[in-house]
Amino acid sequence: MIAVLMGGYSTEREISLMSGKAVYKALLKNNVECFSFDLTEDNLEKLWFKEFDKAFIVLHGRGGEDGYIQSLLDKRKIPFTGSGVESSNLCMNKAHTKDVWLKHELPLSPSIVATQGKPIDPIDFPLPWAVKPTMEGSSIGITKVENKNELDTALELAWQYNDEALIEHWIEGDEYTVAILGNQALPSIKIISDHDFYDYDSKYFSNKTEYLCPSDLSDQQEKNIRTIAMKAFNLTGASGWSRVDFILDKDKNPYLLEINTVPGMTSHSLVPMAAKAAGMNFEQLVLKILHG
Repeated sequence: MIAVLMGGYSTEREISLMSGKAVYKALLKNNVECFSFDLTEDNLEKLWFKEFDKAFIVLHGRGGEDGYIQSLLDKRKIPFTGSGVESSNLCMNKAHTKDVWLKHELPLSPSIVATQGKPIDPIDFPLPWAVKPTMEGSSIGITKVENKNELDTALELAWQYNDEALIEHWIEGDEYTVAILGNQALPSIKIISDHDFYDYDSKYFSNKTEYLCPSDLSDQQEKNIRTIAMKAFNLTGASGWSRVDFILDKDKNPYLLEINTVPGMTSHSLVPMAAKAAGMNFEQLVLKILHG
C-alpha cells in the first residue's frame, strides 16, 4: 500500500494538491494499491494509524521538502520516494546549496546572505540583483532589484518567509531546467516567460509561458548543462529524482540557480515534460519515481 502525501502547510500547498492528485490518479491507473493523504498542520497523527508500505512524497516546500516528513518516516522505518533527510534539508536552503556547489567550483552568480536584524555585508557585484527567501520554492518572495533604493523593500518581502534572504547578481538570460531521474539527466527545457522572470503565475497558471523541449541548445551545450546538473544533484546527496534550474546568459554560459527535490507534477510541470521528451509517459514516470 502506497501513501501519496500531498497538500501540506507551506506556501506551495495549492500546487502540491494538484501534483498529488495527478500522481494518485497515475498510480490507480497502474493498479497500484494506494490512498491519498492531504496533510495539514493538525492531522499528521492520523497518518500513523494508516497501514502503508511506502510514502510517495508530493509535498512541496517546508514540512515536505526540507527533511521534516522524511525524518518522521525514517523513525518509523517507512521507505519513501526522493531524497533523504540531510539532502532534503540542504537542498531546501538555497544559500547552503550554493555554498556546497561553490566549494566544487560549479558555475554560480555571486551572492551574499542578508539576515534580518543584522548588518548586511557590502555587495561587491553589480546591479540588477535578485532578492529571494532562502527557504521558499515556486519563485515565491522574489524581487528583481534594479536600483539600490529598492533593496530594503525587497528584503522586507523576502524576510516575511524566513529571516534569511539571498541577494545574488541577476544574470540576464534565458531560464532552463534539467530533470534528474535516478542516475540520468533528462533533456533540458528552455522556459520562455512573458513576465520579467519565471514567477509563480508563469509556472502554474499562465497559458502564455512557452517551453522548448528538446531545447535550442547545441549537442555540446546540452551535454554540458546535463553534466553540470548531475554534478549538482550528486554533490547535495540528493537521490531518486530532482530538478535543477539554470540561467544561461547571452553567450549560453550556464549559472546554477537551485535544485528542487520534490518538483511539481502538475499539467504545467517540467519533469513530466522532460520525461515525455525522453520517451516516457506520465504513468511510467510515476512508477519510475516510486520504484527508484
